[in-house]
Amino acid sequence: MASTTQKDYYALLGVKKTATSDEIRKAFRKLARKYHPDVNPGDKKAEEKFKEISEANDILSDEKKRKVYDQVGFYSDQIDPAAAEAYARQQSGPGQPPVDFGGFDFSGFQGGAGPQQGAGSSNWGSFKDIFSGIFSGSQQQQRPRGPQPGTDLEYQATVDFWTAIRGGQARIQINRQETCPTCHGQASTGGPMPCPECNGTGQVTQMGGRMKFNIPCPRCGGVGRITNECATCHGEGVVSRTEIVEFRIKPGTRDGQRIRLQGKGNAGLNGGAPGDLFLIVRTGANPVFNRVGDDIQITVPVTVPEASLGAKVDVPTIDGRAQLKIPPGTQSGQKLRMRERGVESAQHAGQRGDQIVTVDVVVPSLNDERSREIMRELAKLNNQDPRVGLFDKL
Repeated sequence: MASTTQKDYYALLGVKKTATSDEIRKAFRKLARKYHPDVNPGDKKAEEKFKEISEANDILSDEKKRKVYDQVGFYSDQIDPAAAEAYARQQSGPGQPPVDFGGFDFSGFQGGAGPQQGAGSSNWGSFKDIFSGIFSGSQQQQRPRGPQPGTDLEYQATVDFWTAIRGGQARIQINRQETCPTCHGQASTGGPMPCPECNGTGQVTQMGGRMKFNIPCPRCGGVGRITNECATCHGEGVVSRTEIVEFRIKPGTRDGQRIRLQGKGNAGLNGGAPGDLFLIVRTGANPVFNRVGDDIQITVPVTVPEASLGAKVDVPTIDGRAQLKIPPGTQSGQKLRMRERGVESAQHAGQRGDQIVTVDVVVPSLNDERSREIMRELAKLNNQDPRVGLFDKL
């Protein structure tokens, strides 16, 4: 059966491919008045022309149909718009061999008609399945060429409390992809050779009943040449390995801080640069100190006389012992600030946080009569009720 040539609907209506919907409608109306069968009774050529412009108007006046037609060059209801989109992208890519529709009989598909049943139809299924399979499949076969950068990696690295404060070296075990030592990242060994499936042409012919398609070769991706897959990396260009990575912790590093180790990510392909390794720092806890940002928090117990009369007491800091002045009348839970006794800032050189001391007044156990007598005497001298204000608020 002779092949039907793909129709140029824009030429049939006498409009440009950039024509608006109004311009297409006006052009059709003008031609319809000229070739309508009522105006040309018995004129077979005018009747055929009227059918052609009606078909063109049906496709170009519908936004979705027109988009598929522009992408593929013809229209059928069996064409999946997503497949047409994939085909358009594949055809516009650099170095992509075109899909040849020569030898395909469009007569059963033009203007939205479904495919005619014939020899081979049971094997191929619908035209929609064939079309989608060809263009999505050919796209999947394409492998990027040229240098491809490696991907980044991200790990959580736990460091102890004192290393995060004072700085130091730390280690972490990671799994990363490195350049294959056999093929040096080329994914193949030996020189290229003609593809045996397409005989070096880059295209293969696929038949289905009355349909014939010249499509990119699925084995070589349309380039016409293949190489021997590297046996070490199985054609990936990289191999996985476990590695111990050492990194430096700056003094004052905070929990959740991100450290970047350039070039320690996955290896690139075809000579591409390696990715980076990002470490999310998780700092350990301490039984005495609690770190909040660059500040250190600590709870310090004091006696009733120290809290009542005031005193100077020794308290621990991250630098060692230091004296803290307890003001007279200090209450339990009161917070006292020790300036620049906190952590050295990793972001701002020369700055330090503070140490915040929460006072915990320890009430003694009165185990002898003399102590109880002194406490009763103290109660007589200080007989104010601390709960008066509480009831006033009710």
